[in-house]
Amino acid sequence: MQQFEIFDTHAHYDDHAFDEDREALIGSLKAAGVGRVVNIGSTVASCAECLALAERYDFIYAAIGVHPSETAELTEERFETLREQCLDPKCVAVGEIGLDYYWPEPSAEIQKKWFIRQLQLARELKKPVVIHSRDACRDTLEILRGEHAEELGGVIHCYSYSAETAREYLDLGFFFGIGGVLTFKNGRKLKETVELLPMDRIVIETDSPYLAPVPNRGKRNDSRNLAYVVRELAAMKGISEEEVRRVTWENACRLYGLEK
Repeated sequence: MQQFEIFDTHAHYDDHAFDEDREALIGSLKAAGVGRVVNIGSTVASCAECLALAERYDFIYAAIGVHPSETAELTEERFETLREQCLDPKCVAVGEIGLDYYWPEPSAEIQKKWFIRQLQLARELKKPVVIHSRDACRDTLEILRGEHAEELGGVIHCYSYSAETAREYLDLGFFFGIGGVLTFKNGRKLKETVELLPMDRIVIETDSPYLAPVPNRGKRNDSRNLAYVVRELAAMKGISEEEVRRVTWENACRLYGLEK
């Protein structure tokens, strides 16, 4: 029987948390059953590092974009750099982009401006988008609808809103990135959402080095921990772990336009 590998759709291996053992860790992923990783940009500097990792490892791809909390650093010149980076063959998406109102800065106006600009860049280059939305549900939906993001396709990273609201993102045709929070005792809201979601709209992600699942909660996260998320998903959906790996692999390939 075919053994399906795990596709980590959202990681940050350029993060300083991996500076001491990055090469060894990434080198261990294949043997642990991790077949592909998309490393996600969050700052102007990290985008260059994402592409460098994708160039070095054949199973790592990149998403290029600036996280809403970092949008104050964007200028027209830097935005042009992002456009050029998105043309790299290993860039499979624009992200992570969106809105984050948890902190007061940057202002909502700055975040919205660059969110819309990056959505328009994705449309120009025909790339899907990786959406970050925190404490900004209504504004995120309004902008996605206004920019007809259903024509772009993409994923809602680390979904944190209600099951009812998830239906609105489903209507836009988006995938949902599900990670370690699913295993948390206080992850009831996400569990309710996952119960609602059809399997063909779920992808799995780590957000490494953050949000490690139980039993490694609080430790540095990496793609090998997705085995625990697979186990939880299988139990919740009443299917085998092998089926979870197969379906989420195929979903991730559809999301990012990669061969299965």
